[in-house]
Amino acid sequence: MKFGPWYPLSEAADRLPAAPGVLQVRLREGLVRYPRGKSAMIHYAGAADVAALAAALAARHPEAPWLGRASVGPCPDPAAAAAGLLADFDERFGSCPKVPGPEDMA
Repeated sequence: MKFGPWYPLSEAADRLPAAPGVLQVRLREGLVRYPRGKSAMIHYAGAADVAALAAALAARHPEAPWLGRASVGPCPDPAAAAAGLLADFDERFGSCPKVPGPEDMA
């Protein structure tokens, strides 16, 4: 799956398409410790409208310095696409991406 450019999550809703796809969210800085490595990724989700999904996430975390981007191209089943990315992440890092607490930061 290909993804477009990263945007501050606070701006992502205005820059991402109001179309089906997968939203990927990462920390702007730093890494999260996972059981089998470190990653800046903290969230994957599929939606019929990735712009609305980004807006909802930004509203729940208004001060979070996160970046978001959307999948590019047709995405007929966003939930299945996100589930595949989550499974791959879990296999590689030993758990699904998560919003980190201070104890999780590398």
